[in-house]
Amino acid sequence: MIEIIETSPFNTIQDLGRPGYRDIGVTASGAMDPLAVKIGNILVGNDDDAAAIEVQTFPFKLLFVTGGVFAVTGADGCPTLDGRELLAWCVHRAEPGQILELRQPPTLARAYLLFAGGLDVPVLMGSRSTSLRGGFGGNAGRPLIKGDRIEFGQSWDALPLPASGIAVIEPAVALRDVFPAPIDGALPIRAMPAGEHELFAGDGEAFWSQTWRISSSSDRTGYRLSGEPIIPTATVEMRSHGVVPGVIQVPPAGEPIIQMSDANTAGGYPKIAGVIECDLWRLGQARIGTRLRFVRSTHAEARAVEQAVTRYVEDVRRTSQMVKRALKAMA
Repeated sequence: MIEIIETSPFNTIQDLGRPGYRDIGVTASGAMDPLAVKIGNILVGNDDDAAAIEVQTFPFKLLFVTGGVFAVTGADGCPTLDGRELLAWCVHRAEPGQILELRQPPTLARAYLLFAGGLDVPVLMGSRSTSLRGGFGGNAGRPLIKGDRIEFGQSWDALPLPASGIAVIEPAVALRDVFPAPIDGALPIRAMPAGEHELFAGDGEAFWSQTWRISSSSDRTGYRLSGEPIIPTATVEMRSHGVVPGVIQVPPAGEPIIQMSDANTAGGYPKIAGVIECDLWRLGQARIGTRLRFVRSTHAEARAVEQAVTRYVEDVRRTSQMVKRALKAMA
């Protein structure tokens, strides 16, 4: 069991989301950086979709009421256990009474806390994710607050761990040949033209050529972008249509909105592009004020990126299992 002893708004319990209910108006929710959740769950021996704590406002502190095995993934920066700095992207053991603290990371936006056995909160529509707009899921459908106590889930094996823990190379490093580095300080995000791209004519090209900035009016539902407005050549009255995370819509003011994890289930704004799925975790780690450049992509490139990420995840899984088997044999 853990107890929250310091938190700020918007820190919630998330897993990989609840797809399949958009037709009845239920957004999928889920982690803004699903890759961090998958890797953290592999490290602590859970199923890939076990629930985690998503921390996006800092500082964050919790008390281990009972001992547990945990990992911190996602944002850069060093977590501390009773004041001692720990490696991120690494599995550690905590004893009863120890305090884990996450401070503001240097550059990235969100950290994830994964615990062996997962978090014992109700499963609703196949997921433990918090839907803040719906007021359900996670911990009573709300952000975590001071004094919340959450039990660990299924029992876990008391794995012997070295003092330094068991670590993996984080995705940003392991996949640096797959995910392009910032260009002139702007994060490149791959996307493909969407259904109404042709409505924007020359402004459609301006969408790709300019640098956008994530505005302060952004959240888990969507990122609003600041830049030179892009306007369709004619006013088109559109029916609402289904949208998913990654869809980029352009409202009348001309500044695009990228739908994110809590994406609306439907909307009528024209769609100029769609971010490839494997680049969404990079957006999930982008802070307010981050500068973005959209890069035209193809289905073939999106598939190649997906395959590279899958290979990385499976390599982490195999290596983690091999190390844990060796530790058990030595115990």
